[in-house]
Amino acid sequence: MNPLAVGNSRSQQQLRLQWPDGHEQVLGHAELRRQCPCSQCRAFRLRGMNPLVDDRVRVIELNPQGYGLQLIFSDGHERGIYPWAYLAQLGLKTKEV
Repeated sequence: MNPLAVGNSRSQQQLRLQWPDGHEQVLGHAELRRQCPCSQCRAFRLRGMNPLVDDRVRVIELNPQGYGLQLIFSDGHERGIYPWAYLAQLGLKTKEV
């Protein structure tokens, strides 16, 4: 399932996704960076470690990939492509709009 709309707020450090079921998902930039699905970050987490991420990190660019988004972060990390299903699983903060 693809979102109907995607918004990025650098000032609030949040990515917002509007899903077809009427829910809005809000994901913090730092948490998105910590949960990067690239092979390097996944391997790090599989070893029981969390990537060190500055809480001030921001998503500075979104590149649609059809099945998800490539997120470019202010710390230079750009390897992760976040599939829509993966993003939907990450969101714990949802609210009806």
